[in-house]
Amino acid sequence: MRRLVLLLVLLAAAGCFAQQPYTVKIDFDQRVKMRDGVELSADVYRPDAPGKFPVLLSRTPYTKTGALKTAQYFAERGYVYVAMDVRGRGDSDGRFVPYRNDGRDGYDAVEWCAAQPWCTGKVGTTGGSYLGRIQWLTAVLQPPHLAAMVALVTPSDPFVEWPTGIPLPMDISWHHYTAGHLSQNMAALDWSKIHWHLPLYTMDEAAGRPNSGWKEMFDHPQLDAWWEPLRYQNKYDRVNVPVLHISGWYDDEQVGTPLNFMGMTGKGPESARRSQKLLMGPWPHAVNSTSKLGEVDFGSAAIIDLNGTMLRWFDCWLKGKDKGVMKEPPVRLFVMGENKWVEENEWPMAHTQWTRFYLHSGGRANSLFGDGTLSAAAPAAEPPDGYTSNPARPAPFITEPSFAQIGSTDDYRAVHRRDDVLVYTSAPVAEDTQVCGPIKLQLYAASSARDTDFMGLLLDVWPDGFSQRLIDGMVRARFREGMEKPSLIVPGQTYVYTLDLWNTCQTFQKGHRIRLQVASTAFPKYDRNPQTGGPLGRTTELRSAEQKIFHDSAHPSHLVLPIVPKK
Repeated sequence: MRRLVLLLVLLAAAGCFAQQPYTVKIDFDQRVKMRDGVELSADVYRPDAPGKFPVLLSRTPYTKTGALKTAQYFAERGYVYVAMDVRGRGDSDGRFVPYRNDGRDGYDAVEWCAAQPWCTGKVGTTGGSYLGRIQWLTAVLQPPHLAAMVALVTPSDPFVEWPTGIPLPMDISWHHYTAGHLSQNMAALDWSKIHWHLPLYTMDEAAGRPNSGWKEMFDHPQLDAWWEPLRYQNKYDRVNVPVLHISGWYDDEQVGTPLNFMGMTGKGPESARRSQKLLMGPWPHAVNSTSKLGEVDFGSAAIIDLNGTMLRWFDCWLKGKDKGVMKEPPVRLFVMGENKWVEENEWPMAHTQWTRFYLHSGGRANSLFGDGTLSAAAPAAEPPDGYTSNPARPAPFITEPSFAQIGSTDDYRAVHRRDDVLVYTSAPVAEDTQVCGPIKLQLYAASSARDTDFMGLLLDVWPDGFSQRLIDGMVRARFREGMEKPSLIVPGQTYVYTLDLWNTCQTFQKGHRIRLQVASTAFPKYDRNPQTGGPLGRTTELRSAEQKIFHDSAHPSHLVLPIVPKK
């Protein structure tokens, strides 16, 4: 009998007996007082058992009722899950002003959780998009009991995803949706029509719901002190917290997640640099929600046990269990095209070959039927390409009309029939070629306008002609030297512009071609630059401009692609 008892003890210690899920008790509408006296509302999901448990805090502007399944999952596994409406939304008191109060309120919420009798004193935060960004705004304030974060599809600092100086046209639907305490009816309005409204400053009125916050952003069309409370990417040194960074290659706010991973591993406190992990899948903004985007199927491996992944992370840092998490490589990436997961030790990968692909043409790269090419050969004497940028007839960015997801694996062949779109295409690749990392585009360009835009878009062209969008980016001429110091350009003068096309991880399969699209509009993702040089967002006047893209020995316009050699 003693041998049997000893065997059972050893098996239990080795984890051979699965713990039965806890039953869950829900305390609805718990009032949590902030430092200024405003009360926020939280639903608390906790194991219906004696003892103390770590807490997972999720704060949302989309009303806490949506947390039910996730909250139950973690509560059943020994966590208290606190789902809280942010100030001015749902059941919480106060006025909703996006992001302005969320750092302080987050600090107070973390410390409230830690002080409760059911808490061990360790608090983790979780959530995506708005919920991800406000975790960072909280973390830079260093609440003492914040012990770990899972930040998904996290927006960056102001003007990173939208380097235009003013809100994007499609942002108006988000401001409408979150107006007031309750989520507003999105289906009641024709957003595609509203996106065309000018001036942008009164687009809120065109949507039928005046919004002072929308208008206030137009008073600050550059990076200044007004935006500082919304910034966190200049404060990584204040975040001494393990973070699991999660996003998808087709997340329309994707760029923030790799930037945050690099920021924490390079600029975070020494004690936090080795406790960061990056997970990037073939997903849209709604991560891990589908294995197929548009016409592209990424296969069954595309969907993972995401809750299980987050559980292991929190078990490690909040319960001291499953330390094997930190023995695994810190970077896990899905390689599209090959449709497989790989593990790496850093981002970008150390063995990356940064390869220039130069723009070439005989001066007629206009449209799919032009003579634009891409190759590793440096240009010599070549005439520039020219086109007319007419904001009244902008080149389209293919997307559904609401803020929920901007762009996908869309086929751009129809867009490439336009003469105001330059198309540069490589020869078919001779072998599978993996491009995985940040994408940069350097353009030497001149315009007849005092201000204009340049857009770049990277595509994978299949043998049947399908032209799959991978990633894109833009620069507004007045902000070519940074968002904090705008200056207009001299008409006709050539400038060098560096465009951040964000990141991708795509294997161009043998026989596929690499394509670059260059234009001056990508509507409605980005607003139409009126090209007058006047104040942004406040005019109905639109002017055409003549654009020139140079690619010769003195002006070697080029893509920089992160080529990953075969191991």
